[in-house]
Amino acid sequence: MGFESAVAQWQDGVRRLEAVPREDVRLFERVTERIYAELRRRLGSAFTTDELVDLYDGGTAWAEQLAMEIAPDEPRAWDPRIVVDGAFGRYLREASDYAGGRRLMPDA
Repeated sequence: MGFESAVAQWQDGVRRLEAVPREDVRLFERVTERIYAELRRRLGSAFTTDELVDLYDGGTAWAEQLAMEIAPDEPRAWDPRIVVDGAFGRYLREASDYAGGRRLMPDA
């Protein structure tokens, strides 16, 4: 998946996360925050957008499994389009080459 496609998908995930019903916010935030923490564990605090895209391209079954473990009785909180893409979308903001909603290009 290319950078632009990934970002669009992740931004949709963040929007879906922000649109969950009020009664589900705590549940979805708990799952998303745990996936976010796992992203930090896997990539660290210094990473690039390409590294994040590569991790996503490598598969997100680990994140979906994590969602199931965190909320085993709440299958609505397992939706990867919300919790996985939302976590990646939020973590993208921490990339060393991402600012102001766009990827920074290295000096030529």
